Amino acid sequence: MDFTYCKTIDDLPYIARALFQKYSNNYIFALRGQMGAGKTTFMQAIVKELDCNDIVSSPTFSILNEYITANHRHIYHFDFYRIKNIEEAMQIGLEEYLYSGEYCFIEWAENIEELLPPETINIYISTNNDNSIRVFSF
Repeated sequence: MDFTYCKTIDDLPYIARALFQKYSNNYIFALRGQMGAGKTTFMQAIVKELDCNDIVSSPTFSILNEYITANHRHIYHFDFYRIKNIEEAMQIGLEEYLYSGEYCFIEWAENIEELLPPETINIYISTNNDNSIRVFSF
C-alpha cells in the first residue's frame, strides 16, 4: 500500500493521477475516511483526471451521481452514508452498476461491504489532528 501526503488541495490532481497509474485496469473504488476527510473533494480531482468537466457534488441525499467523460465513459459516484439497509442498495440496482465495466466510486462503502466485489480498490483518507494534512493510502 502506498502512502501519499496531501498538504493542500493543489496536491489532489497528482494523487488522482497516481491512483490511475497504479490501478489502470480497475474500475471499482471504495473511498474510506471519516466525515470531513475529503472524499467528495478528492472525487472532484478524480473526475477531472478522467477528462470530465461535470460539477461534482456529494450524492448524500440522492445516493448516486453520474458523470460522463469526454470519451463517453460513465463515472458512478455513490454515497451510502444514509443508507438504511443492504436491500436499499439493491433496489437502486447497485450490482448492475458494479458489473457495468464503468467507473464506480463509493463513499461509505462500509455500509454495503458485503456487496462489494473482491476487485474493489480501497482508498483510505485520514487526517492529522488539526486536519491540515490528509494521508491517502491505496
